[in-house]
Amino acid sequence: MRVQRSLLLGPARLCLRILLLLGYRRRCPPLLRGLVQRWRYGKVCLRSLLYNSFGGSDTAVDAAFEPVYWLVDNVIRWFGVVFVVLVIVLTGSIVAIAYLCVLPLILQTYSVPRLCWHFFYSHWNLILIVFHYYQAITTPPGYPPQGRNDIATVSICKKCIYPKPARTHHCSICNRCVLKMDHHCPWLNNCVGHYNHRYFFSFCFFMTLGCVYCSYGSWDLFREAYAAIETYHQTPPPIFSFRERITHKSLVYLWFLCSSVALALGALTVWHAILISRGETSIERHINKKERRRLQAKGRVFRNPYNYGCLDNWKIFLGVDTGRHWLTRVLLPSNHLPHGNGLSWEPPPWVTAHSASVMAV
Repeated sequence: MRVQRSLLLGPARLCLRILLLLGYRRRCPPLLRGLVQRWRYGKVCLRSLLYNSFGGSDTAVDAAFEPVYWLVDNVIRWFGVVFVVLVIVLTGSIVAIAYLCVLPLILQTYSVPRLCWHFFYSHWNLILIVFHYYQAITTPPGYPPQGRNDIATVSICKKCIYPKPARTHHCSICNRCVLKMDHHCPWLNNCVGHYNHRYFFSFCFFMTLGCVYCSYGSWDLFREAYAAIETYHQTPPPIFSFRERITHKSLVYLWFLCSSVALALGALTVWHAILISRGETSIERHINKKERRRLQAKGRVFRNPYNYGCLDNWKIFLGVDTGRHWLTRVLLPSNHLPHGNGLSWEPPPWVTAHSASVMAV
């Protein structure tokens, strides 16, 4: 925009400077002098119409990449349903293999106490995975109310043109602002925000535990199945029934899928656990990092106003008020609401508030 404006105004500005050098005030007729005044007035009007205090290199880059952003947002929006179906299908396939292939094998070899432990742990883990995934998908992340003037806000959203409370950010995929937005998860087809952040993390954590459990518990079965598959092309070929061949391939599929998901999802879970321990979201981590560098250059120290210490951060995030809640709200399915309403961020009464000089928004 500024380049085009300079190209248009450059020749005219050069002519005006030549006239000034020639002393047009004395020699030029009143008609030409009036044209010069009108030109100056028009230039001021043009600048006032095109002026934008938010303009700059970042705005130009955003405008240039706007078609790319639009394409990515729409692809993620439409493929979100596909990702959810994929998660359900893959998880269901592992459960089916566990019941149809693994269970008949361990019933013949495991002792009764060991079978009881596997039975209770596997079903407890499966129930928590299904519960938290369903809650993460169906629970709205929380949106700032519109049309209210009694809400403490820190800025105006450039996309919604509505007041934006602290820790609220705009999701270009959902096309609305989200309270305490962490990110938009395509595997949930939903934003991760104030009201479903705990469900998202719990799903990641218990899914990682389940994948590690399946991968470690089926290691011996996987080795035997893989060794059997290696003998399929021998001469003469070994005699395996169709059911046995399906079982071998299913066990190999189970081990590879659970191991890969455990590594990838485990890394993501550890990353989010670090952020929760610091009292940050994924977006706030980048914002706070820039703010920390800016203040460090000025010889000041940045303090996150939402960081109450590692243990208190986890209690606030998980909604643990008493010791009993570690069992009823963490280790068992619970749909309790998080602390606060996502609009203001006063700490719970049992948390000692830490003083902070800089606010992360």
